[in-house]
Amino acid sequence: MFSEEKLNKVKEIIARYPQGRQKSALIPVLHLAQEAFGGWLSTETMDYVASLLQIKPIEVYEVATFYSMFNLQPVGKHVFEVCQTGPCMLRGSDNIIDYIKKKLDIGVGETTKDGLFTLKAVECLGACGYAPMMQLGKHYKEHLTPEKVDAIIAECRANAN
Repeated sequence: MFSEEKLNKVKEIIARYPQGRQKSALIPVLHLAQEAFGGWLSTETMDYVASLLQIKPIEVYEVATFYSMFNLQPVGKHVFEVCQTGPCMLRGSDNIIDYIKKKLDIGVGETTKDGLFTLKAVECLGACGYAPMMQLGKHYKEHLTPEKVDAIIAECRANAN
C-alpha cells in the first residue's frame, strides 16, 4: 500500500486526465509504484495499481511488460540499461554488453551477488548519436568504452556506502 503522501500523488496524477480516462495515468503511476516498492513491480504491486486506477490487471501487465523501464523482478541498486539496437550495435554495444557481463560476472537480466548491479539490454533509448550508450538511473552514459565502463562501476561502488 502507498503511503498517504504517495496516494495523494496518485490522485494528483489521475486528476490530470478527463473523468473516466484514469487509465491514462498508468505509466506515471507505475513509475511511482516501482520507486515506492523497491525498484520493481511484483504481480501484487501491479494488481494494486490496477485497483487504484479501476482497470483490469491485464491492462497493467500489458504496459509493464512492454516497456523496458519497468522491472518485473528485483534489481540491483544500479541498473545498467545498455542499448542494443542497430546504431548502438554498429558502434559496439554488443562488445560493451559482453565487457560488463565479464567484469561483473553476470548475464543480461541478472544482478550481482552483492545486489549492486543489474544488467539489462534494452531497445532504443533515443541517443543514437552518442552510441554505444546506456541509461543509468536518470542519466545517459555515452560513447562507452571499457575504460568508461570501469570508471562508471568504480563510481557506483564508491557511492554505494
